[in-house]
Amino acid sequence: MTTRVEPIQATGGEPVKQHRAWWHRPDAQAAVLVPALALLALPLTGDFSAWLTLTLAGLAMGMMLFIMTSGFTLVFGLMDVLNFGHGAFISLGAFFGFTVLAGLESWRLVDSLWLNLLAFGLAAVAAMIACGLLSWAFERVLVRRVYGNHLMQILITMGGLIVAEQLIYVFWGGEDWPMLKPAAFQGGLQWGDLVFEKYRLLAVVLGLVLFAALMAVFKWTRLGLLIRAGVENREMVESFGYNVRRLFVLVFMAGSALAAMGGVMWGLYDEVITAHLGQSIMITVFIVAIIGGLGSIEGCFIAALMVGLLSNYVGFLAPKLALVSTIGLLVVVLMWRPQGLVPATQGGQ
Repeated sequence: MTTRVEPIQATGGEPVKQHRAWWHRPDAQAAVLVPALALLALPLTGDFSAWLTLTLAGLAMGMMLFIMTSGFTLVFGLMDVLNFGHGAFISLGAFFGFTVLAGLESWRLVDSLWLNLLAFGLAAVAAMIACGLLSWAFERVLVRRVYGNHLMQILITMGGLIVAEQLIYVFWGGEDWPMLKPAAFQGGLQWGDLVFEKYRLLAVVLGLVLFAALMAVFKWTRLGLLIRAGVENREMVESFGYNVRRLFVLVFMAGSALAAMGGVMWGLYDEVITAHLGQSIMITVFIVAIIGGLGSIEGCFIAALMVGLLSNYVGFLAPKLALVSTIGLLVVVLMWRPQGLVPATQGGQ
């Protein structure tokens, strides 16, 4: 027998908001889909070793997609800006990281985990700083003129993406550049019949750390509180003396920095970078953001993992269907939840 709890009435007849059980929350319901997808693929692959290898590869791919998409969905959720120029910072981040790693070639090639990590860290940080500063100019010159107009945002930021690609041709040339992993992350680790690629393990760890850091910043810090309050009631926050526009520009720069970090990681994952890297990935980034729910960090994380896992499972079981698997997932999710897996206004309620 189930017991129905009636909402408690506050003074004045206003109902007090109920705390929903965790299994009724959209983020909890969506999170179950990731292990469910993995378990569904286990009998289909027919081999535990192959399934585990595919699962790790899918999680690594999903974490990199999350890093790149988190900045895009963050900017939309807090600033209501559809920034398709986000792909420019993915490409630029990859090339800035490539340039730094080229200057640290001796650290990249030496058989030392700590020097390899330092080279990778410096490349990622340099790319994030450079793209963060460039995004300040991008927001000031282009995006600031089209706040509140989604169509113009798409058009003008796509134009910015094209200009960025041409600048890459000017400074780095139009050829494909090899971006090799540091020595410590080449090859794999063997455990019985299982072989795990070292770099994919690194991607999983970094993705989890970033997700935890983003959630902590926006839920438990003063900065996160001010940004969320600015979204809900900008005038009230400004009346306390805070500059909401400056906070939002900071968010825009942070989103572009995350794109740069994702570009570095994806470049090392593919071990080759091109000027149109960001443009080719932006389609997947946009799909992940829609599946997760535009503006939702939790939804973005879950959607990225699902896209990564599904792409690897389908690529193994039916290679010809791999190209349309992500679109199929998008259609299924939107038929179930038109606002995405975790709508931004409901995540964590």
